[in-house]
Amino acid sequence: MRPSNVIVSLGLLALAVGLSPAVSFDGTRTPEGATVSVPLQGPGSDFTPGANPLGSATPLAAVPIAPITIPTRRAAPATPLEAFRSGTQALRQGKTHQALAELEYAADQGVAGAIWKLGRMYADGDGVKQNNLRAFEYFRGIADAHADEVPGTPQARFVANAFVALGSYYLDGIPNSEVRADADRAREMFAYAASYFGDPDAQYQLGRMYLDGQGGIKEPKQAARWLSLAARKGQYQAQAVLGAMLFKGEYVPRQGPQGLMWLTLARDAATPRETWISDLYTAALKQASEDERAVALVFLERWLKGRRNFSAPSAEAGR
Repeated sequence: MRPSNVIVSLGLLALAVGLSPAVSFDGTRTPEGATVSVPLQGPGSDFTPGANPLGSATPLAAVPIAPITIPTRRAAPATPLEAFRSGTQALRQGKTHQALAELEYAADQGVAGAIWKLGRMYADGDGVKQNNLRAFEYFRGIADAHADEVPGTPQARFVANAFVALGSYYLDGIPNSEVRADADRAREMFAYAASYFGDPDAQYQLGRMYLDGQGGIKEPKQAARWLSLAARKGQYQAQAVLGAMLFKGEYVPRQGPQGLMWLTLARDAATPRETWISDLYTAALKQASEDERAVALVFLERWLKGRRNFSAPSAEAGR
């Protein structure tokens, strides 16, 4: 959460309550920029064996010796992991061709982070032309090769995010391609990343599908459990949906202060385009009593201090 937004939220709730050198012919170094005489053989030169043919030569001209510049070649990354890191840095610096070459090399060697990065580049049009189908193929490659990655490892977060991306593609489909909208398949992708990897974005998406009945029957209680898991990990969209459910008492017992707390956190983290979150917050704030606003402020202060032990719905499933 942005610190400035946190301060604003606290204030609102409180207000509602209250180069190399040249070398000479004899092997010695010649100072840079110096000149050397190039002798020619004169009429009296001796060509007999053992004679010095340059002994009686006369100089033709003083030829300046310019310093020799040897172009340096960039050393190739020693390992695929170094190629991934170097390619990522090159992309940040706007060196797209270098980034693609190094990331593709690392991806070919099985580095999940590099495969994921290429997928994100094509999904977002970051340095390349946007191509959702190509992004889909990269994400599917990670899912196929690294589905059993041990949770908590550095690569696991890339794998989990790839499953989330696949779920989103299956949820909406990709126009003009063979990837059709498939809610059942989307739920499978989200469920795997949510349960095996404990990914908060997957838990949010799975909760929404249970809440809306996509890819299966509508299960509000399961939705509340997954949304609660994601909200406690800081997933602001889950905080918004869970907060609205708790404030309204929709599918769960009504808990106004906790609902308003989650909505406040979500509103502060949302992007300007996510007006649905700010609308939920504004509506709840208007309907909340003074006591609910005061308690919500206490809960919010505890959350910001790291005390996240609230009585919002919990889940036994997932991590």
